[in-house]
Amino acid sequence: MDFILQPWPWYVSGPLIAIVLFLFFYFGKNFGVSTNLETMCTMAGAGKVSDYFKKDWKERDWAIIFLVGLLIGGYIAINYLSATPGIDLNPTTVNELAELGFADAGKTYVPNEIYSIENMLTLKGFAILLVAGILIGFGTRYADGCTSGHAITGLSSFQLPSLIAVIGFFIGGLFMIWVLFPLIFG
Repeated sequence: MDFILQPWPWYVSGPLIAIVLFLFFYFGKNFGVSTNLETMCTMAGAGKVSDYFKKDWKERDWAIIFLVGLLIGGYIAINYLSATPGIDLNPTTVNELAELGFADAGKTYVPNEIYSIENMLTLKGFAILLVAGILIGFGTRYADGCTSGHAITGLSSFQLPSLIAVIGFFIGGLFMIWVLFPLIFG
């Protein structure tokens, strides 16, 4: 049981991801979760408002089941299969985040300063999540896929647009952490 409770090494998790990816390829599916929002909007009747959503959602019902499995699996993993609730962050990173006002850096997976109900209901917290959600949604559609779809499926099938998208994700992440993050929270 101790093996399951510890972070898995790359030589275990990597081949498991490869097996799952092989199964996706074998059954003619693409790995990624961003299209699920589109599928849910289609299921909810958005096709009455926009032709973009006039699709047969039953062709992607497997993806909704996959997404539900991710949520359930994540809940089980964090609540029952984690040895500690904290994460192993570099002490320098913990200090830098503390200087920006993140008191619990390294103690939780998501910072309470952003994701607690109290902070989400403030104007700043709501604005951060709203703008972030819009940018992620726009970026996902503009890049024609999410980070997992491009980085795992796209790169493993040698797609140049996925390589370009992943490079863009890294550049955007670095810009966020080194430029915008200190402006927002500093």
